[in-house]
Amino acid sequence: MPIKYIPYVPNTVEGQAVLDNISRTQRVLRYRDNDKVISKIMRGMPYYEVEKQEQVGEESENLVIRGECLSACAYLKEQGIKVDLVYIDPPFASGADYAKKVHIRRNPKLAEKIKKAEEELEIEELKEFEETMYGDIWRKEDYLNWMYENLMAIKSILSESGTIYLHIDGKIGHYVKILMDEVFGEENFRNEIIWHYDIGTAPKTDFKRKHDTIFRYSKNHEEIVFNIITINAKNEDRYDNVDDNGRKYMVRGDTGKIVYSDEGQKEDDVWTYYKSDEFRTLNSMAKERTEIGYSTQKPEALVQRIVNASSNEFIENEDGSKRKMIVADFFGGSGVTAKVANDLGRKFIHVDIGLNSIQTTRDRLVEAGASFQILEIKDGVSLFRNPQQTMDKLAKLIPGLQQKVPGVGKFWFGALQDSKLGTVPVYVPNLIDGSEKVLDIPAVNRIINEELQKLEINAQKAIVYYVDVDDRKALEKFIKDNNATQTTIELKDLKEILHAIVVEDEVETKTTTTEEGFEVEITKFVSDRLNQKINDFNEKGNLQAINKGKKFSPITISEEGLELIEYLSLDCENKEGVWSSSSEIKIDKLGYISVNGKKTKDFWNGKISADKKPLRLKIRNISGDETIKVFE
Repeated sequence: MPIKYIPYVPNTVEGQAVLDNISRTQRVLRYRDNDKVISKIMRGMPYYEVEKQEQVGEESENLVIRGECLSACAYLKEQGIKVDLVYIDPPFASGADYAKKVHIRRNPKLAEKIKKAEEELEIEELKEFEETMYGDIWRKEDYLNWMYENLMAIKSILSESGTIYLHIDGKIGHYVKILMDEVFGEENFRNEIIWHYDIGTAPKTDFKRKHDTIFRYSKNHEEIVFNIITINAKNEDRYDNVDDNGRKYMVRGDTGKIVYSDEGQKEDDVWTYYKSDEFRTLNSMAKERTEIGYSTQKPEALVQRIVNASSNEFIENEDGSKRKMIVADFFGGSGVTAKVANDLGRKFIHVDIGLNSIQTTRDRLVEAGASFQILEIKDGVSLFRNPQQTMDKLAKLIPGLQQKVPGVGKFWFGALQDSKLGTVPVYVPNLIDGSEKVLDIPAVNRIINEELQKLEINAQKAIVYYVDVDDRKALEKFIKDNNATQTTIELKDLKEILHAIVVEDEVETKTTTTEEGFEVEITKFVSDRLNQKINDFNEKGNLQAINKGKKFSPITISEEGLELIEYLSLDCENKEGVWSSSSEIKIDKLGYISVNGKKTKDFWNGKISADKKPLRLKIRNISGDETIKVFE
């Protein structure tokens, strides 16, 4: 359970106005279960213990937080931290899974051979497969409930002069616009920005879909930070006059106002690549996405425009002193917002629930020379790399579980087959939606008075897993008093299974003393999870090749297994606790290494060095699983 709940609003007096907003939202949207939002808002944001994982660079107030938006906002509010600009690009409720390409690295034993034959960089040795980053599969009602809570949490830590930009698509955006009107106030709506890009789908029966929508709201319409963005004129031919200094200009209208071509014009709310060279670069999304590996990554130039428009490097406090403005992203993904904010001299807060997001952002910020802390919200859930992959793993870890069982609806995670009891439906909270982690009376009421009665089978027993409960005895009493079915409900703690998900890889090393300090050689690396993933990939690929009459070239891993490593770090300061990276190596998909954030054209040789004696080693495999070895 959370340590406590943090109110969304400062006090109960102001809280009444918030409850009025909630009732208005119910009336306008009229979707199922949105009454549950009322009790959650009244209860507050869950506040958990927060543990510092790593300090990068000098002590800094910049934060990279692994956790959910609600919990991160609770932490920030408890710490008295207000943010000045929020850009979020949350899931779009698109009904799709988003994947990251995972690349097998080069065998360090072959590095010298490849270096002597650069043309081998193009050979088929570079193999890849995909890992699910997150599942964007929502019912509309669940999505809107989830989004409403997140928007309320963000509002609670937004400064009075703050601005929020929410990036969304046309399928769900109109519903989200209503939510934002309710949360931030219709009077604080500033712009509906259309971002028109030069790639997009072209269905046969529809116009091409080539834009996203970005809603811009202020916290307070009387205190707005806004800087005018100018762009080049659309048509240079209109500047048909030249002054004595050779500057082209035009005379605008009857007023006789002179406008020079290099002054540009104020940007409007349609951001499209036709208007400036900047946005021709902005729309080169493929290159940035390929380098980072995030299919949903937005270009740095887009976020730069937002940061420049709605923040300054410094803002004046009430006492006349100055502080740096803070830019936050609560669905941070690949870390574009944090990186751009750092480049432009702002403080940054990056939040994401996915481990790969935290790792990608960390490496990106190290390369940019940023200083920051990495924090982890300890909510009692040992997630695998991300919630979606955790849910996938759970299906295999619950003994005997079968999914898509006839007669058992989509509400249930699956079912067990018992020789005496027959089919036993199993409920597991959706870890993608953090609001389901706490099993409460409304959730149990839905199970016993609705979902059990929808079953097309005669279930004698149902198992309900939970991460946390408000009051287990109260829940059991509620079930006993209100369960009108003949089905027995058994409550089980999901955390016992979740802990089995996190298993470290195996690593063998050899440490030697050199003239410069110490050198650690990785002699063997074994990842059972990755080996299984690769075996599955090979079996599927071989079967497809046979069916198509083609030849299949499988992924092969050497005995040493070093091709499965993408990152190494030595800590020469601490044997436990907060990680301090004394030396680190990042290996890109072509085999080139970055040493302490500096890119090189060298291949990894299977070793890592440090000036001081290493106390522990951290290794990250190509899918993001991390293993720590403490040296004797």
